[in-house]
Order: sequence, then C-alpha cells, then structure tokens
Amino acid sequence: MAQARPEPVVTAAGRRRRARPGLLIGVDTGGTFTDFVAWRGGRLTVFKRASTPRDPERAVLEGLATLAAGRGDSVRYGSTVATNALLERKGARVVLVTTAGFEDLLEIGRQDRPDLYSLRPRRLAPLIPRARRLGARERLGPRGERWLRLRAGEVRRVLAAVRALRPEAIAIGLLHAYAAPGHERALARALRKLGVPVSVSSELCPEYREYERLCTTVLNAYLAPRVSRHLRALARGTRAQIEVVQSHGGSAPVKEAAREPVRQLLSGPAAGLAAARRVATSCGFAHALTLDVGGTSTDCAFLGAALPRRRAREVAGFPVLLPLLDVHTVGAGGGSIARRAPGGLLQVGPESAGADPGPACYGRGGPATVTDALVVLGRIPGTTLADGALDLDRQAASRSMAGLARALGLANAGSAALGVVRLAEARIEAALRAVSVERGHDPRQAALVAFGGAGGLHACAVAEGLGVTTVLAPRHAGVLSALGALVGELRRERSRTVLLDARDLRARERVWRRLEREARAAFAPDRRRLRVELWAEMRYAGQSHELSVIGDRDLLSGFHREHQRRFGFSRPEQTVEVVTLEVRASVPGPPLRVAPAPASARATVGRARLRHGRGSIEVPVWPRAALEPGSRVRGPALVVESGATLWIPAPWRARAAGDETLIVSRPRVRT
Repeated sequence: MAQARPEPVVTAAGRRRRARPGLLIGVDTGGTFTDFVAWRGGRLTVFKRASTPRDPERAVLEGLATLAAGRGDSVRYGSTVATNALLERKGARVVLVTTAGFEDLLEIGRQDRPDLYSLRPRRLAPLIPRARRLGARERLGPRGERWLRLRAGEVRRVLAAVRALRPEAIAIGLLHAYAAPGHERALARALRKLGVPVSVSSELCPEYREYERLCTTVLNAYLAPRVSRHLRALARGTRAQIEVVQSHGGSAPVKEAAREPVRQLLSGPAAGLAAARRVATSCGFAHALTLDVGGTSTDCAFLGAALPRRRAREVAGFPVLLPLLDVHTVGAGGGSIARRAPGGLLQVGPESAGADPGPACYGRGGPATVTDALVVLGRIPGTTLADGALDLDRQAASRSMAGLARALGLANAGSAALGVVRLAEARIEAALRAVSVERGHDPRQAALVAFGGAGGLHACAVAEGLGVTTVLAPRHAGVLSALGALVGELRRERSRTVLLDARDLRARERVWRRLEREARAAFAPDRRRLRVELWAEMRYAGQSHELSVIGDRDLLSGFHREHQRRFGFSRPEQTVEVVTLEVRASVPGPPLRVAPAPASARATVGRARLRHGRGSIEVPVWPRAALEPGSRVRGPALVVESGATLWIPAPWRARAAGDETLIVSRPRVRT
C-alpha cells in the first residue's frame, strides 16, 4: 500500500517533527478474550486481553491505551454487547405503541411451533409484557390509505399513558407504516419529549410483514439504552475515531450504531467472514466453509462467490427484518460447560463459563469445559494462554475432568476429556452441515477455513466427518475476526416495501433514486471509491416468498433466470411483483499490504505428550514463526502461535503458503 508522505507538524516549542501515519485498529470482543489487530506502515501488531463482561468497554480501552491510540487513529470495533444483552435478557424497560387492536401481535406471531414433537412446547416470552403495550387509535391501509386519521388528542392521550409507565425506551410500530410514515412520525415527535430513546419502525425497517417489523423495532428499543451507554463510554475514553461493525459486514459511526443497536447482533461473526473469504480466495478456493471457535460459541457459514446474506432471520429466537450475513451459531466454544445431564448422559454447552470465572484451567474455580478437556488431552501445551495473557492451571483442568469422569462412571479424566471433545465436535459438524448439506451445497467441494482461538484444534476432525480434504489455517487465526473488522468496508443500506407491478418502471426508478440519495448522504463528500448497487425483492403474483435480483434494465428477465436457477422452473407469462426495493452503498476497506514475518531461526521445535487411545504419544510442537513459505509439517503435530493452536492428526499434512496460511490436507485414499 502506497504511504502518503507525512506533513510536518510544528510543536509548541517551535520544533518541526513529522506526523505519524494514522494507526488502523481492529477490535473483536468475545466472551473470553478481546482481540486487537493494529496496522501502521506495513507492520501488524496483534494481541489479546481478557474480556471484562461486567464492564465491556474497559478491556477495549485498556487495549487501545496499550497501542497509544489517539486523534487521527481509526478503530473498527466488533461488539458483542447487543448480543449478550439479548441472550441474557438484560435490556431496557420498553413501552410499545402500536395500532389499537394489534397489541398482542408479539405473542400471536406466526404461530410456528418452536419444537414440532414436544408434548409441552414453550414459546419465548415477549420482551414487553402486555401491561406495557399500548394501542393508538389510528389505521392505515396497505397502500398508505388513511382509514382512521391519528388525531392530536389521541397523541396527547398516548403521551400521558406512556409517561405513566416510566419507560427506559419506547418502540413505535403501527400497521402499514412502511407505506405512510406520517402517523409514526407524529407519535415520535411527541414521545421524544420524555427524554428516552424512541425506535420507529418506518425509520428502522420500512418493509411489510408487520410481525417481523414490529419485533425488529422492539429489539432495537430493548437494546438501545445499554448499547448507547457502552458506546458513549467508549467514545469518551479515547480520541480515536470509532466505527462499529454491523451485521451486514460493513460498519457505522458510533452515533448511528448507538441509535440502531439491532444492526449489531452479528457484529463479530460478520467481521470474521470477510477475513475468511480473503484467506480462501488467496489460496485459490472459490467455495469455503468457515469455522470460528471462540470461548463462548462456534460460528459457521458457507462462502461462495459473495458473502452469504439474508434479509431476515431469527436471532436468539426473535425475528430480525434487516439485511445481515448468514452465520449459524451453536453453543460449542472453548468455555462450553461439560456436565452430567439429568438422564445420566454427557452434556456439553450451550452454557459457557465465559471470561469470569472461565474454565477450570484459569485457576478461578470455574467448571469443567471443552478447554479443560483439550488441556488434559495435551492438545493445548504450555503454561499460559494467549501469549501470557492468562496462566494455565493444568492440575485444575485434570481435577475438573476427573470429577466429570466420576459423575459419568468413566475410568479416568482422559476418557471424560475425550468424550467432551468428541461431543463438541459432533455439534460443530452438525452446524457445518446445516450451512452446507441442508442448503444444497456439497462440503466436499469446499475448503474449511479454521480460525478463532480453538478453530484449529477441531478443524481436521470435523473436516473428516464432512468429507472435506483441505483445511486452511491462516496466520493470526486467533484474531482473524479483529483483522476482518480492520479491513471491512464502510456500508449503508436503505430499503422500502413498494408492492409494484414489475412493469411500472417509472415508479420503481423514483423509489430507487430516493433511497440512493439517502444512502449517499451517509458518506463523506469525497465519494470516488463509493460503490452503489440497486436490488429488488421480487416474486410471481400470489407467491409468499421473494427472490433478490440485482437491479438493471433487464430486471424482469433477471428474475425469471434466478427463479429457474433456484427452483428449476420459471413462468415468463405470469405477472411479477416487486415487493421491496433496496440500495447498497459501500466504500472498500483499506488495501493493507503486510510484509510476511521472517521465519525465526531461533524458533525451536518442542515436544508434547498427548493422550491417545488407551496410551499416549509424543508429538512435535512447531512455533508458527518457524514455518516460512514452503515449509511442511506431517501429522501428528501441533502448531502454536499467540492466541491459537492447530492440531494436525495423522495422516494430515500441512504446507505453508506464500501468504503464511497453512494448507492442511488429507491424502486421498485410493480405491
């Protein structure tokens, strides 16, 4: 990357010095560690700090202080604050204002059964109890017709009722507000006088499907106070410019991110996908499976020609009607708790020991976890984790596994540890099948990109179960999501439900132009690198689902072709409806060029003893710094670097590529 020549700066004493080039920093907050990647002048600095779940900004600010980040520096931040607030049900006291008669929509939903074969199925309780859901006397038609006008007296009545409920946040979601937002705006103007965050459905997601739109608005209101407090504290604690990674893979400034926290529910996993795709492409793979194993969970996705997107999905059981990257998450991370289930069987996850107390091997009295099992099996060597960030108590790990073995009636700690790892890997393999086989993708045609602190410890085992013959272990795998945050693009997306006949070109173009102006306005005046894409959600009249088609002059033909490709047939003679129009505007991230780290001649190959079957084996432990491009490692072996470990079982073999990625492959069996 060409470096701009720094301008001289005059100090208070009158001496001239050269301004330093801006520091670019990527941060990814996980349940156990907070990862940092910093780039300046071709040099990359990576490290981890223990996360501080009770005060999440503290770990981030401590890391930024270590880097001496200040004015002129840029931070891209992948946050889990919104996700954790939702999972733990620690959001705000929200009051909902909706159209009178629709107050129970949150409970009615789509009437889907969460568990098809359960004799006593249970639905998630709404985030807002019935007593805090208010109906406003107004009514719009599906085209925005005013069937019942919202009167000034009704606005005053709603304001008084909401004030009496002492809300911490307010959600406004009126029927068909996507078509005519005037009633919602009138209520928002009045309710903002109460001095609490107000989430408005027509501003957040002006699309049809009232249940999903209402849930998305409620989620945003539920998360807004906690996320905004966190981001304000973060902004006050540093002079660097902060952008927060969004679920669609782009990023947004702090002010916008605090206003729309629901867009951050997949913040960290989204950043990891962008970096994983770069790794797969650089190694020549058009398709890839991603395996991001962190301290709390495992995130999986299937990558093709583009990053996988969905316009709506469930997060923690609640629908989110916003564009996001398609990541599948299971509770099978390094901190997943292993215990004896009530029926006497072994259970692993989904509960996690988190960062405090953490796994038993942290020496803080934590429970038995997957990490403890890996320590007992010898696959995590040494006496510290994350390059000294945490001391490793191997005896505590052994005691936790021995206790689990007694509870399960197993012979020893090693047997329990092996069972824990195999069960965790079975859950991970099922998650990878969910994003590949269950969606019509053949995993055998893809490489498996393994990252996160523990991705490399499970990659080869789950690859064998899927029939995948190549695993890609990138350099700095333990902080790859932070690296993805660093190189991610700036992105803004705007959409609106229109319900148009696809032949109505004039109306379609008019909406697209308006959405494009809104998207462009979010960027700085210098837009030379700005890329704008037009998209349409389309369907045959009478269908209940849509297909995404890129907007061009031949939109109708494009829809017929996409329908033929996806479903095996098309009906060019049938009327086509444009349901939603969308504009995606983006600016690419910085094109970083990092010089490969020279191999360390002083890096020595150690040895580690691993439990294997009924006995044990001794294997080499390769420092990552010792593997220059072209180096080869034959399994069984361990490769260690700060924040990540790669386990290469026999007969797998690894080769270091030019970009420092380890390409781990299994020889094909001749038949």
